[in-house]
Amino acid sequence: MLWGFILAYILPGFLGREPWKDHDAVAFGVMHDMAMGLTSWWNPLLLGLPIEHTGWLHHWLGAAFIGLWPEQAQMMAKIPFMGLLLVTLVGTWWSVYHLARLPAAQPVSFAFGGEADPHDYAKTLADAGLLALLACLGLAQLAHETSADAARLAMVAMMLMAASALTRPNINAPIRTTIFWILGLTGLVLSGAPWMALVLSVALLGAAAWARPQTPSSSWGPRVNQDARPWQWAVAASVLVLALAWSFGLFRWPALSFLNSPEDGVAFTRLLVWFSWPAWPLVLWSLWQWRQQWQSGHVLQPLIVIVVMLIAAAMAEQRDRALLLALPALATLAAFALPTLRRSLSALVDWFTLLFFSACALVIWVVWLAMQTGWPAKTANNVDRLAPGFETPFSWILLIPAVLATAAWLALLAWRVGRHTPVLWKSMVLPAAGATMSWLLLMTLWLPLINHGMSQGPQSRAVYAAVTAPERCVLIDGLPNAQTHALRTHTTLALQRNLGKLTPSGCATLLTSPQGHSTLHQRMDLSQWSYLTTVKRLGRTRDDILVYSRNPEASR
Repeated sequence: MLWGFILAYILPGFLGREPWKDHDAVAFGVMHDMAMGLTSWWNPLLLGLPIEHTGWLHHWLGAAFIGLWPEQAQMMAKIPFMGLLLVTLVGTWWSVYHLARLPAAQPVSFAFGGEADPHDYAKTLADAGLLALLACLGLAQLAHETSADAARLAMVAMMLMAASALTRPNINAPIRTTIFWILGLTGLVLSGAPWMALVLSVALLGAAAWARPQTPSSSWGPRVNQDARPWQWAVAASVLVLALAWSFGLFRWPALSFLNSPEDGVAFTRLLVWFSWPAWPLVLWSLWQWRQQWQSGHVLQPLIVIVVMLIAAAMAEQRDRALLLALPALATLAAFALPTLRRSLSALVDWFTLLFFSACALVIWVVWLAMQTGWPAKTANNVDRLAPGFETPFSWILLIPAVLATAAWLALLAWRVGRHTPVLWKSMVLPAAGATMSWLLLMTLWLPLINHGMSQGPQSRAVYAAVTAPERCVLIDGLPNAQTHALRTHTTLALQRNLGKLTPSGCATLLTSPQGHSTLHQRMDLSQWSYLTTVKRLGRTRDDILVYSRNPEASR
């Protein structure tokens, strides 16, 4: 069942969709240029100009896979990110498992025996932690991007998994645990987050040392078990990796955006409530129920990561992307609420989840029906108004998975309300299944519509149609990197960047943005150009593209 959840969550969102948003489009463009040898792997450029540095790891992974099959570049670029999302999910499972094996996290032993087996109990809680992560609403879109955030998420999950293993008194595979720690730490540094790697390594290793069971001979200092070699190896490796990162100048101070007003605080709170739902209520419940054991590893480790990420999100420019890194720790701590969850609260979660996700599925199906048949008419008119010019295709390949997912949801509802042996992860099944089903329905029934609205492909193809010059040579000025990459991805236009009035160019078409148009006369002799048209992007006026054509007299 768990692997079914994982596959149903990972594959939709990667298969069949075009690059979304600016982060997705720019990342794919850089990967493609690296794979084709058009730019350096260390200092990537776009048509001669540098791009914003977001780390190397995600670019390297995508470029390496594109190089294996360049003809299918978009699909190949997504394969390593499927693996990164799998690392995130599996790492969260093992984090919960290791922490649940700690003596303080085990259930109370009965006087005459019969308590849960420690191994089975830890596996059950790990299943619940994985389901809690799948249920988080904020995970879906950002974790399916080919961006640095997906790589950072996997690295944080790997570091949490290794630190959880270091907390246990006896580690079965100390060398493997140390390797995972080094990989996670190094990957986080190469993903453009060295400061995050520094803070997490200090916090997690300090918590692991403090939370380990104390030996009788140790009367002061951190609680270090006699088998402390893996912890010492991890510390030494962290010092080495971070020192190398500092020597190579990777520690660049990030752009900060503090909560400067009550409105910012309200917006951040609203983001936190929906982004981490339903994990955050369980986290609060877990902290209350385990309030006497906050220094134990199963509470301290994930709590430290949550606090670090909340502070980072409060100071980040893009708070949702910073908050994404807290989800594995939130799901880990939420799992430890389930053994103490009351039946009434569990039933409340179930009923809310049942109604919410059933309503979501109904809305998705009704809108799809309206797009295909025109009924209900009001819904079809709303789609036409919000997505003008969109033609709805019909695809059995997209319909069949949606039907199977809906049938599985109905079967799960029947199972949940039936009489069966209660298990700890029962309260997390409906949230995880509902989130997975809704995501799968969106990425099948609504995939063409979402590509039309969120991808830059329709705008790029419209620009291509507007270029009348037979040589298809285009001079660009002031276009954002995302739009430049989209034009290269979705069209065969030959792009040249305008570097000033003296730039030699025989291109007969000029593309610019509304922001760059106000100063265009400073860089171009506009007497040689005539305005042709404006190609709009759905819902984003600032991303419109202005098209100019060279005057015939200027060409001569």
